[in-house]
Amino acid sequence: MLALYIRDVRLGIRAGGGALVGVLFFLAVIATIPFGVGPDLNLLARIGPAILWIGALLASLLGLDRLFQAEREDGSLDLIVLNHDRHMLAATVFVKCLAHWTASVLPLVVAAPLFGLFMNMEPIGIGAAALTLLVGTPAITFIGAAGAAVAVALPRGGLLVSVLVLPLVIPVLIFGVSASYGAVNSPNPFLQPFLILCALSLFLAVIGPVAAALALRHGTD
Repeated sequence: MLALYIRDVRLGIRAGGGALVGVLFFLAVIATIPFGVGPDLNLLARIGPAILWIGALLASLLGLDRLFQAEREDGSLDLIVLNHDRHMLAATVFVKCLAHWTASVLPLVVAAPLFGLFMNMEPIGIGAAALTLLVGTPAITFIGAAGAAVAVALPRGGLLVSVLVLPLVIPVLIFGVSASYGAVNSPNPFLQPFLILCALSLFLAVIGPVAAALALRHGTD
């Protein structure tokens, strides 16, 4: 599993500049917001956590279609499915999700504090947004694995993955933004939505790979 993780991280870094494309897309979302809402710095500071989360969410969806695509093209995906039982296949999908998150989504989390400065956010708000992204974005990857497994055998399945996954990640977005706002606005709580966000990531770390493994096995059958 460690060898698979290292291999997938290296492939994710080398293949197509996925991390760089995601960061540039994230930057494009952040840079265009002031043109839409105006140059009001106070307004930008208030909506900053939500914009960071929306930008990171959309950028995270970009590379999900490549999660199983390489194995599908060279035929190794069929071998992985046939040579593993359902538990080992789910564990393999889990490791691939971790590798994808490390190579493609973690750079977005690292870039989020810098982009928070563009939104005139307070330091505590930037730290809270980065922390919630660090905890919550794995949930997006685990949900996306199930969508990628469903669409891996379909031509032009990248858009289908986004359509399937986007409604399912709305709870992650809600609690991530709520926790970020709670760190800045004293009446709003931070700990409760943050703990729910952690629970969502842990829950989906189990459900997502199992659902993806079932979809891959059904697609092979």
